[in-house]
Amino acid sequence: MNGKNIIFIAGHSRLPEGMAAQSMFQTLTVTAEIDRQYGVILQCSCTLATEHGREFINQLFRGYSLKNGIEEPIKAIQYSYSGKAKNAIIAALKDLYTQFNELQKRESK
Repeated sequence: MNGKNIIFIAGHSRLPEGMAAQSMFQTLTVTAEIDRQYGVILQCSCTLATEHGREFINQLFRGYSLKNGIEEPIKAIQYSYSGKAKNAIIAALKDLYTQFNELQKRESK
């Protein structure tokens, strides 16, 4: 797959007070490499403080197609993640989805 078939998108949200990552960052960012044609998340990362947390997010979201909506990835995080950053991850994922949809609209013109 060449670079023209992949897009890199970031979604952002505010972190809750009292988190380790909040002392380093004021926001949580979820980034994803996405297949342009099918909307499938190929790789995903976030600014959680631990490598383990970042890898968990990658494993959780990899393989979802954003062309099918954002509900399933949100359900996955609600079911599988128990931590203070849950709502921030969901908000950043929603922002990423908004960015993806805006890009799709621009490219379809």
